[in-house]
Amino acid sequence: MCIVTLRLAKLVFISELAIKMCENIPFLLQKGHINVHKTRKICIFALRKFIKITNLIIHTTMIALIVIIAIVVILAIWCVSIYNNLVRMRNNRENAFANIDVQLKQRHDLIPQLVATVKGYAAHEKSVLENVTAARAAAMNASSINDKIQAENQLSSALAGLKVSLEAYPDLKANQNFLQLQGEISDIENKLAASRRFFNSATKELNNAVQTFPSNIFANMFGFHTEPMFEVPKEERAAIEKAPEISF
Repeated sequence: MCIVTLRLAKLVFISELAIKMCENIPFLLQKGHINVHKTRKICIFALRKFIKITNLIIHTTMIALIVIIAIVVILAIWCVSIYNNLVRMRNNRENAFANIDVQLKQRHDLIPQLVATVKGYAAHEKSVLENVTAARAAAMNASSINDKIQAENQLSSALAGLKVSLEAYPDLKANQNFLQLQGEISDIENKLAASRRFFNSATKELNNAVQTFPSNIFANMFGFHTEPMFEVPKEERAAIEKAPEISF
């Protein structure tokens, strides 16, 4: 571009010089300093320089325009790529939760049977059973992923509290129906743990993209934001990490 600019400046200078000479042609003809043949050469020279300047301007303008269009196209492709990547990661998170949702519904179906079985042996745990029932209803009514995560964590906490309360009822723990339900719920919890890890991995990937430059600029523009993880509730984590009691 610098070479083209210098060349253009040189042609402009020569052209202006030739045009001034053309303007002085009538005066020079009157004085007899130049003849018609020389005048014709000067005009042709000036015209050729003018054509060169015009072509160079057009050529330079076209190059600049092509460069600008190329930059705009590259930037547009880059922006679309970042946006599509954010959408893909959000969809991955939603698809990961879809697997969790199936197992959550299975757990919802088992809870009424569990509550009915426990009522026959632990009537004094009415408040605990009501907490479990209320938490299940809230979890079933939750609509968005984040609302479901919050509601399911509350349900897990309620179930963990029920499990602790039932330690005082050995007859219930020996009931075959209760043992079967407890085994099925435990199996679902294990599957949930595996699905939860995949979901949290997808969530972490999305959150990293939302928080890091330059994708965070587009995330703010298009309404992407950090999403919560599906962590194990504190009550359930405490029950898992609690050391077993050994009596002799």
